[in-house]
Amino acid sequence: MEGAVTALRCRTSDRTPESARGAEALALAVGERLGVTPRMVGTLAEPRTQDWSDDLRDSRGCLLEAGGQVDDALDAGAFPILTAGHCSIALTTLPTVARHRPDAKVLWLDAHGDFNTPETTPSGFLGGMPLAGACGQWDAGFEGAIEPARVVLCGVRDLDEGERALLERSEATVIGPTLETLVALQNALDGAPTYVHLDCDVLDPEVMPAEFPAPGGLTEEKLYDLLDAVADACEVVGLEVTAFNAPDRATRVAELIDPLLPKDADGKH
Repeated sequence: MEGAVTALRCRTSDRTPESARGAEALALAVGERLGVTPRMVGTLAEPRTQDWSDDLRDSRGCLLEAGGQVDDALDAGAFPILTAGHCSIALTTLPTVARHRPDAKVLWLDAHGDFNTPETTPSGFLGGMPLAGACGQWDAGFEGAIEPARVVLCGVRDLDEGERALLERSEATVIGPTLETLVALQNALDGAPTYVHLDCDVLDPEVMPAEFPAPGGLTEEKLYDLLDAVADACEVVGLEVTAFNAPDRATRVAELIDPLLPKDADGKH
């Protein structure tokens, strides 16, 4: 299966310039690994801090483009690989995956749950709300949703009080970064087709710079082993990588996600 690599350089909820530059650099590194030319969508915009409602309004075109890229790739029988500054793209990408592959689960690798709603968010940050929106917990103005029961959050260790309560009431599975993480994850996915969302802050901040650092994250080796196990046990149907804030380390991150990237019968890209 051919990989369709897209960098979303357009702004969603970006508050620093590093994340969009990281998305661009990572797409180039992955494209080089696969021997394909990545598509660059949008232009690097001026980062700013504003309320979720303003970000949602201003980034609607970018968010629709994110879902459209996944839609086009899956329609064409390709493997979608998206890089973006923030997790906000999940508002459209995850419902698109659910429409094409209702049998798929979503593996949400992130230090944060991103399961706040307009009622629970203590910060008013759109980037802390997309998974809840994609699961239909609040109306972001886009079509479709994914059932929370098909979502597995892994590596999560920093939850706001309101989103923790929402997650506990939902049917989503939440797995922290413990010694038993890999076994718990394999049990939760149970060999189902899987779309992977990777926020790079799932890695420990001592390993990878993060805009919103949360101590106690995964090591590079543990992340690689986890992704390798997922690729071995599940049909991986797509990948999105967000919040990569170290453009100079793009080649290394491309190596870490290599188990998920499409390969031929001989195991070659």
